[in-house]
Amino acid sequence: MITIDEEKGIVTFNDGKNNSVFNIGSQEAFKIISRAYLRAGWDSKYVYSFSWLGRPIIQLPDDLIRLQEVIYSIKPDVIIEIGVAHGGSLIFSASLCKAIGKGRVIGIDIEIRKHNRVEIENHFLAESITLIEGNSIEESTIQEVRNLLNPNEKVLIFLDGCHTKDHVLEELRLYSKFVSIGSYIVAMDGIMKDLKGAPRSSEDWEWNNPTSAAKEFVNENTNFRIMEPIREFNEGIITERYPTYWPDAFVKRVK
Repeated sequence: MITIDEEKGIVTFNDGKNNSVFNIGSQEAFKIISRAYLRAGWDSKYVYSFSWLGRPIIQLPDDLIRLQEVIYSIKPDVIIEIGVAHGGSLIFSASLCKAIGKGRVIGIDIEIRKHNRVEIENHFLAESITLIEGNSIEESTIQEVRNLLNPNEKVLIFLDGCHTKDHVLEELRLYSKFVSIGSYIVAMDGIMKDLKGAPRSSEDWEWNNPTSAAKEFVNENTNFRIMEPIREFNEGIITERYPTYWPDAFVKRVK
């Protein structure tokens, strides 16, 4: 149970056994409030209320700002995105490539609905986007991606399609070969592990999620580590990356 007393400036958290009291401006209080915000946002489908340059983008704004920081830092030649939906994330990445002055986007989905394809292909940033329709872990899809990459290109990858542990783990194994040293393959939506029991959740989400896949992947592949991107600017006291839908998501190729 969480009690927020704005007048006194304190947050009280009861874990079922003990009360802990924190100053409302503390990192601990911010994390507690963020967890409540994430759960309330999930239940109310808050994340389904945004667009980017005219296309729906089903992402938490906090995560998009952090992703922008990563894209600007890496300055990739190619961004591979698994999961297309309405195309908002593709447009987001393409707009940043345009702003930076380099880069293009490859979007992969097992089904790209006709009306979404039309909107993406008619968008003013369409020249920076290539769409691939197919199962992300099938060899034919992998080969299509391979054919679109040039030697020595810097590649950044986002996994935001099917979020089961087994599928994400296989994507990590297959697509990690394309990731450049110093860049990332990002296993998105690990928030599932904290949402068991919430509306639209499943009982197995506690383990059947992208974060579990990322942790297993780095245990079997020493070329990669789960590493938080370095912040270029922070004058506040919050040092952890939250609120976020992507805990332990940034899998960095270190060698």
